[in-house]
Amino acid sequence: QVQFVESGGGLVQPGGSLRLSCVASGSIFKYPIMGWYRQAPGKQRELVATITSIGSTNYADSVKGRFTISRDNGKNTIYLQMNSLKPEDTAVYYCNGKLLRLGVSTDYWGQGTQVTVSS
Repeated sequence: QVQFVESGGGLVQPGGSLRLSCVASGSIFKYPIMGWYRQAPGKQRELVATITSIGSTNYADSVKGRFTISRDNGKNTIYLQMNSLKPEDTAVYYCNGKLLRLGVSTDYWGQGTQVTVSS
């Protein structure tokens, strides 16, 4: 069953901006932590940003000052605003939610959306 659906990826020039959206199948309050990960060709998946149910955020050093993660509880959606994009930001971006059940944390993922930064 699909948990998250990402959108907003595309082709953008260096220095440009994109806004990614992730719509959850249900209330995002059920996920204590949600976030964005990315995986570039030939590289391992890496954490980009996280946001908790109370709005606390964390960012990878590589995106601090350029990316902003946010949430809209009424729309069951999290966003990733990406500014000042660089070619090294090129990757498939995945929405992630961690669900705690019976003391076990389980990761749920979206299908991913491609972001390509190129001139």
